[in-house]
Amino acid sequence: MGENEHQKPEGLTPENWDRGPFNRWAFQHVADLLKTVPVAGAPDAPSALPRQIEDLSDLPFTLDGERHTIGAWLADSHTDGFLVIKGGTVRVEDYRNHMHEGSLHLVQSVSKSVSAAAAGALVEAGLLDPDAPVSAYVPELEATAYRGARLRHVLDMTSGVFFDETYTATDSHCAWLDAAAGWKPAGGAHWPKTVFDLILSLDRLEMPHGAAFRYRSIETDVLALCMERASGLSLADLVSRHVWQPMGAESEARFTVDPSGFAAGDGGFNATLRDLGRFGQMIARRGRVEGRQVVPEAWIADCLKGDPALFAGDYRHVLPKGAYRDQFWIEEAGRPILICRGVFGQILYIDMESDFTAVKLSTWPDFVNPEGTRRALAAIRAIRDHLG
Repeated sequence: MGENEHQKPEGLTPENWDRGPFNRWAFQHVADLLKTVPVAGAPDAPSALPRQIEDLSDLPFTLDGERHTIGAWLADSHTDGFLVIKGGTVRVEDYRNHMHEGSLHLVQSVSKSVSAAAAGALVEAGLLDPDAPVSAYVPELEATAYRGARLRHVLDMTSGVFFDETYTATDSHCAWLDAAAGWKPAGGAHWPKTVFDLILSLDRLEMPHGAAFRYRSIETDVLALCMERASGLSLADLVSRHVWQPMGAESEARFTVDPSGFAAGDGGFNATLRDLGRFGQMIARRGRVEGRQVVPEAWIADCLKGDPALFAGDYRHVLPKGAYRDQFWIEEAGRPILICRGVFGQILYIDMESDFTAVKLSTWPDFVNPEGTRRALAAIRAIRDHLG
């Protein structure tokens, strides 16, 4: 096998494929490991991405008084792909770890923002109402802790439902979700068999609905379930119809699916670096691509309305003035900058004022690394400021 071919690593198992170092191969080969479904793009009519590449390797930035360079950051942060679009033109496009322009990469929780963009179209069409109870779309939720929760609570992750998001625990809700989604073997006969089974098992409140933001991946799956029930279409079809095709994606994307065929809207999306850049640029231009409205402008405006009073605790370490709304992170309340984030180092940074988008795809050895995220954001801001 040639030195440029990406070989499946020895020792990779169904239990460890998403952990370092195995994720360095697996995140570009998810369809070889898990069941997936296609999200059709527009290969015959992709939106334009002109290129004017600039070498920014020596561009400096500082974090906590320490000086770094873009080149050193990309080299030592397990980068697979990095893309910068400014004013509609690609200024940086960098592939590493055998990734190339046609590679699909798992984006983890960046998937949440992609899924929610499709929800915006359903809201505009009158099929979804953020103020309606989730049980209006999925009556079975009346028998769970989601009783009384509105779609708005799910969109903003402010339901009071207890969901243990501990990634490394072997018996947390997150471990159950991995198994239910078809990502990992079940840890016992009592574990839920599908994502819907897991949702129906959530029967405990930790706080009143609407009291505070708590990051719960399952909220995106509840949202997707409401989207499917309201529209009669699968999540993959909804994302294709309302986002991926109309924005001019040049490549097919893919969602992982659970044994029932339900897509992992919370983290199972796989796409190319360029198409993720197109998605970011579309959001940066308030939902428009080449003169056509893709995601409703009113929905993009709503994504900026996060309440920082609900956003407290450890979340402020990375985003001290941040908020969360409609499955997007807001960098600073009152400024039109949205961030999509996923474990193991996935970041999509969208600055509407600057017409600037940056995408960083990575395979960190650890699920979360707050200092790594802060460094990435500092590097991206330095590039934005340099490009004007």
